Amino acid sequence: MAKKVDKKPGFVPEGAPAGLFINAQYLKDLSFENPNPLDAYKKTDEKPDIQVNVNTAVRKLPDNAFEVILDIKTEAKKKDKISFIAEVSYAGIFTLNQVPPEHEKPLLLIEAPRMLFPFARNVLAETTRDGGYPPLMLNPIDFASLYQKQVEKEKNKKN
Repeated sequence: MAKKVDKKPGFVPEGAPAGLFINAQYLKDLSFENPNPLDAYKKTDEKPDIQVNVNTAVRKLPDNAFEVILDIKTEAKKKDKISFIAEVSYAGIFTLNQVPPEHEKPLLLIEAPRMLFPFARNVLAETTRDGGYPPLMLNPIDFASLYQKQVEKEKNKKN
């Protein structure tokens, strides 16, 4: 008979190695605005200007678990006219097992978002496609670079 596995946040299998474990992942919030839907069907060679903003956040939960949230906001414009705005907030529950304190933030702000990104990107691609546009396929994001910028910003605030 199979062992019963506890699936509460913070659960790490007995004898598991040190590291980051994902317990759950989910779509937290999704928004799609399509103010000019008929423009998607106009013949034009003009490519939209697409702005992408990415943010990550971490929230401490009980039992050494953390909710990591990846927020991606995109805005597509043609000639200063908004084609669409798509926002996705995709999250996961992660557990740290035997991780030294100095490695916690990098794991939670680099590795956890890296694990969530393909799923958030898929949600955005399907949403823009369902909105009448070509699927928006975001390039991979360098979360290590984003983390370094955040660390520098925090250092500058202290000075």
